[in-house]
Amino acid sequence: MHTETNDPPKIAYSIKEACKASSLGRTTIYSHIAAGRLLARRIGGRTVIPAESLHALIAGGA
Repeated sequence: MHTETNDPPKIAYSIKEACKASSLGRTTIYSHIAAGRLLARRIGGRTVIPAESLHALIAGGA
């Protein structure tokens, strides 16, 4: 059975969520961050990746 949710669209992903959403590994995500191809922000104790940045990387625009 498919259930619909009314969750708002994601504006940022945790590292774990970014890995799952992109099918990339943790090391690859961190490599892209270090190379400047993927934006990451520290907010409190968490690192988040803006959704636009992840989408741009996957689309080849980063």
